[in-house]
Amino acid sequence: MADSDTRWKWGASTARRLVPHHAGLTGYLLRGRATPTARQLGEVGVRADRLAEVTCPEFLAALERERPDVVVLALVGGAVQAVLHGARALWPEPAARPVLVTGYVGVVYEKLADGLLLRHGADLVLANSRHDAERFRAVYEGVGADADSVTQTALPFLADAGPGGTHRPAGAAPSRALRVVFAVQPSVPQSREDRAYLLGRAAGHARLHPDREVLVKLRSRPGEHTTHLEEQPYQRLAERIPGGLPPNCRLAYGNMGEILDGTDLLVTVSSTAALESLHRGVPTAVLTDLGIREALGNHHFLGSGCLASWDQLDSGLLPQPDPSWLAEHGVPAGPAAVADSTAPPDPYAAARARVAELAARPWLPPVDPYYTRTTAPGYLPGILARQHLAPDGTPLPGTLRDAAGESRLRRLLRRHLREAARGAYRHGVQRVAPVIRRLGEL
Repeated sequence: MADSDTRWKWGASTARRLVPHHAGLTGYLLRGRATPTARQLGEVGVRADRLAEVTCPEFLAALERERPDVVVLALVGGAVQAVLHGARALWPEPAARPVLVTGYVGVVYEKLADGLLLRHGADLVLANSRHDAERFRAVYEGVGADADSVTQTALPFLADAGPGGTHRPAGAAPSRALRVVFAVQPSVPQSREDRAYLLGRAAGHARLHPDREVLVKLRSRPGEHTTHLEEQPYQRLAERIPGGLPPNCRLAYGNMGEILDGTDLLVTVSSTAALESLHRGVPTAVLTDLGIREALGNHHFLGSGCLASWDQLDSGLLPQPDPSWLAEHGVPAGPAAVADSTAPPDPYAAARARVAELAARPWLPPVDPYYTRTTAPGYLPGILARQHLAPDGTPLPGTLRDAAGESRLRRLLRRHLREAARGAYRHGVQRVAPVIRRLGEL
């Protein structure tokens, strides 16, 4: 179950890693503002045998009805917590329930304690590196919660480069004109001025190096949703550049892996794309132009050897990563072909064995999250209510409709109303909110 395009990519890829010989992969998309479109799902490139858009109560009803063996929850922390409490309400006693797995899509640079405690209660909480696994266990042990669920893996799309993937040895020169890819993020940085600055520098790099191709890799097209809603889309900022983008600089969409196959330099602020790039041996620059700050997430790359500014890149710098940093942060291969004796050859072996062992049991104990009405009485009810669940994890009255008795016209009308509501929300964030904010600064 996923709630955005990037989380679908992580969740579906993780499911295939955990159960490589599965009978079938059923996908559920949590209905909300970030629900991905068919184009976004196609761009990710991971397909399900069946796919449905549902609310949290509808998903819980499907769990009870279908009893899958393994469930991967690729959701924000609050939604994970809601499903966990919903599962506890479904199976309050030891029962043959699904194995529940969750984790993080990429770099964990903010809300570490909050996000982890909202995920506590899953049978496996996957950590993408040894560095993350140590931090996750420290958080759980620090509040007296069971930390046995923390299991070290790797980002599923780093396990190999994929068909046609490139692993370039350290320091290797490109065999053609350099292609530079600036991988943008929906919410980092946030301000229009900072985003316009970064786009302007990418365009300036293209003007300075007319022999290079500069791609600005975008996450979503206008009107689409992603994990974070963009207040200042780069598409609109590009329209305001005096004279427009130079001929050798353009906006680009598509699968990140396929784009990286032809990339010679990846530039970003703090995107998980940097890890994909490093894994493929592509020189990777994590920008310092706006400072090295927790709010930007680029502090995660301290010690990596990748921190650089546009000025340095303009002068010809091609950063080379530190091999020990790569090993510590879960990049299973890279420019130096790091041989890490502490890392298993198959980063998913331990998780796969754990899932198989739990799935083979005749029964599993009730889900036991750290947050309960005793430990977090002022926090948990609001988390559950946002997913239409009561404080005990049961669906709120009226949240489960009788789909069998609903006419096709009514379902169609409801879908169009949902899309209209999402569009109104997006318009408010991208158009109305910035205007109000500027008026408030007068």
